[in-house]
Amino acid sequence: MSQKSILITGCSSGIGYAAATGLRDAGWRVFASCRKAEDCARLKSEGFDSPLIDYADTASITAGLGEVLEQTGGTLDALFNNGAFGTPGAVEDLPTDALRAIFEANFFGWHELTRAVIPIMRAQGHGRIVQCSSVLGFVTLPWRGAYNATKFALEGLTDTLRVEMRDTPIHVILIEPGPVTSKIRANSIPHFERWIDWKGSVRVEHYRAKLRKRLYEDSGPDTFELPPGAVVKKLRHAIESPRPRARYFVTTPTYVMAALRRVLPTRALDWVLSRA
Repeated sequence: MSQKSILITGCSSGIGYAAATGLRDAGWRVFASCRKAEDCARLKSEGFDSPLIDYADTASITAGLGEVLEQTGGTLDALFNNGAFGTPGAVEDLPTDALRAIFEANFFGWHELTRAVIPIMRAQGHGRIVQCSSVLGFVTLPWRGAYNATKFALEGLTDTLRVEMRDTPIHVILIEPGPVTSKIRANSIPHFERWIDWKGSVRVEHYRAKLRKRLYEDSGPDTFELPPGAVVKKLRHAIESPRPRARYFVTTPTYVMAALRRVLPTRALDWVLSRA
């Protein structure tokens, strides 16, 4: 049997890097993409194929996927859309251009890459498209409105695509992690500093007492936080099982929030989420 191939985005650290190393160890041909050339160079030094793919840059999506297909003879068994960032801040303080920027990277780019691989998978007669969503794709937390919005949009688009692909040999799958060890909090700081005028906000004391401490102070892992390998375990099932699930929850908070969303009235769930 020929070696199966997977393209993974956002592999510089966290879930993406763990997925790249875990699947390579499991025998997959891994294309571990990053959005920065220096990160691609580092992964290449570790023996990975590492195409440059920046979701906010159409040319890099086209060129990166082209590089993958050139090395596989025009086939691709699986795509794991993973790269994303956060822009923390109250919704009323988010400039609309900040939303445009995060949607470009966390949503539109994912859609563009996904559309590009569908004809390849349809022609070869099989394929898996796995989207790394979040517990924040079906419940919201304060101060994360921009990220929440991209994940809610991703869930809706992915659910629609899954239904539409029922008459094809392509499986479309969501993975929904809760707190997982990564650099997303640190990586969100430049976006916070670029877009949020927290000193000029009516919520300045909230920023000072809560959000800025969370961003800039190392308070250790979140409650129930798991290592990224927990996501990789679910990813392997999603791409290797003959009958993959439509959704995979990861971490206790994801299971708990899914249950609360089913049983609690909206205002009661709002109260629970406001305490987080």
